[in-house]
Amino acid sequence: MTDLIEYLQGNRYPGRGIVIGRQDEKHMRIYYFIMGRSVNSRNRIFSYTEDGIRTEACDPAKLQDPSLVIYHPVRLYKHSFIVTNGDQTDTIRDFLTKGRSFRDALMTRTFEPDGPLYTPRISGIVRQGGRFELSILKSGDGDPDYHHRFFYTYDDVPVGSGCFISTYQCDGNPPPSFAGEPIAVTLPEPDEVWAALNPDNKVSLYACSLDVSNFACDERLFNLYGGENA
Repeated sequence: MTDLIEYLQGNRYPGRGIVIGRQDEKHMRIYYFIMGRSVNSRNRIFSYTEDGIRTEACDPAKLQDPSLVIYHPVRLYKHSFIVTNGDQTDTIRDFLTKGRSFRDALMTRTFEPDGPLYTPRISGIVRQGGRFELSILKSGDGDPDYHHRFFYTYDDVPVGSGCFISTYQCDGNPPPSFAGEPIAVTLPEPDEVWAALNPDNKVSLYACSLDVSNFACDERLFNLYGGENA
């Protein structure tokens, strides 16, 4: 199992990342973080909504293109907790309201239209009891006409462990897309995760302890560029 803190400390730019794991017998722990290298990417904070969180511009005057930076990373729908790095959160929620599945929703989506990066779309969903799924939608070798869709299902991860997936492997120009299966990682405390993210590139972190019996969330937000951390 990979130590999440050591992994993040040694990776200058994994981009956006999702961790889902089992905190204890009753609770799942979920992390979602965003990083940024451009002014537009860094000009963001997380804020709470009635069913999750959204990204907002820290300084609206500096917002250039909202299409890929303003979205709802987290939405709770009945007994499904959805977390993603883009507006596919809404696609998944909309499919669930129609009785369709996480996979059905993501089969209608692809990577982000931000060539030459073609940033992968990463997504997760947690169900009652703690069963969860992760997905990554990416281009094949940077070819925008070559679509890869990967799905991973987890039933009983051990207490104290989770699975990590991110948009990129590491820094680069362009940064290489995440490759391989989600990484089995430890589940450190929220303050430790925030401190481990690269100080030059981190933007925001969402942390949640989710009671999988009633889907009550104990949440915290960390914002580098404004807003209240709570």
